[in-house]
Amino acid sequence: MDRRELGSSESRFAAYVEGLAGVIGHQDRKQPLRDYCAGLMLQGERKSVEPIAAVTAPARVAAQHQSLLHFVGEGRWSDERVLAKVREMVLPEIERHGPIEAWIIDDTGLPKKGRHSVGVAHQYCGQLGKEENCQVAVSLSIANAHASLPVAYRLYLPQEWTQDRERLSKAGVPEDIAFKTKHEIALEQLGWACAAGLPRGVVLMDAGYGNNSDLRADIRALGLSYVAGIQSNTTVWAPGTEPLPAKKWSGRGRPPNRLRRDDKHWPVSVKELALSLPRRAWRTIEWREGSAETLSSRFARVQVRVARRDERLHQMHPEEWLLIEWPKGEVEPTKYFLSTLPQDITFNRLVCFTKLRWRIERDYLELKQEVGLGHFEGRGWRGFHHHATLCIAAYGFLISERERIPPSATHSATILPQLAIPDGYRPRGTAVAA
Repeated sequence: MDRRELGSSESRFAAYVEGLAGVIGHQDRKQPLRDYCAGLMLQGERKSVEPIAAVTAPARVAAQHQSLLHFVGEGRWSDERVLAKVREMVLPEIERHGPIEAWIIDDTGLPKKGRHSVGVAHQYCGQLGKEENCQVAVSLSIANAHASLPVAYRLYLPQEWTQDRERLSKAGVPEDIAFKTKHEIALEQLGWACAAGLPRGVVLMDAGYGNNSDLRADIRALGLSYVAGIQSNTTVWAPGTEPLPAKKWSGRGRPPNRLRRDDKHWPVSVKELALSLPRRAWRTIEWREGSAETLSSRFARVQVRVARRDERLHQMHPEEWLLIEWPKGEVEPTKYFLSTLPQDITFNRLVCFTKLRWRIERDYLELKQEVGLGHFEGRGWRGFHHHATLCIAAYGFLISERERIPPSATHSATILPQLAIPDGYRPRGTAVAA
């Protein structure tokens, strides 16, 4: 990127920050806003408050540190209004490449030491692939094949937190925040997105969310289609099979109206169904270009009805697509999905929708590696969400600049000129500082 292009990028960044400043309140917040967002996009090992202060104001690090600490940790500005402004400015750039196709729900774990940071607990951390001390946040992203953007982000509070009022008070958790499961938070975000009039998309979710039949039913009730990962032991009625109707009424008592099962009318697991399919049911389908080669795998699809608790129901569950992935070389199928996409959708299109969930993985990778989503060192509720909001804002600007960045360059190195760190500066906690 030459000097003229760098200057244009800097001017676009200034205009972007000006737009955010219009919804952040007092004018004295504008400079900390710009400095914080710039610090998140500049190269650096840590993107917490102190290193950002050192790189954005090397002549007055201590004063800058206090200013940014107050702005992020205590500033009474609205995360919702800033995220809405980010959508307003970034969404047109995404939609230039096609309409929004998907709403992706997921969560991310942020490893954390100690026990005082808000929401921290020993729980599953996707980043580490095991249970560990961490914070977990649930998010909703809107996406098409070109890009995706997080539009909602909320910290999950385990019950050990919501049952401890003193702990909640110390962390500044609002009094109206009660315990909600991750599934409930995700559903709340989806309901909000519908009410806000965001461009509709197919809801995509992995088995951690998709295996919850109540969540799938609630998503249908919102009028949304979904592609939901499920576990291999999920039971369904295979094509050509169904439960028995209710018993005939004998004329006495209440007429029976529940579906029935017997030895000849019994559902099967999706794994059993997959293993019983003939060879001709499987097709190799490509879905997108990867970094080294075109991505493809073997798939089969059949129309099924979910069997969960239908013996307590008066009628069968609606038909859905069951999509099964069985990569060559694997001894058995590896992934299963249920989808309410239309019956006439093409096989390739169904696979492409399913695989679009990779966007959320890219979101979290870049949010953590490029703009330091997991680097916040404060302990409070407000600071946690303010930092995440500003990371999403910085990430939104990177999305809007994506086409102008050379493929071989890092985002942060090309958007803004690298600033100097003062001589002798050492972040707290380093061996040299100690």
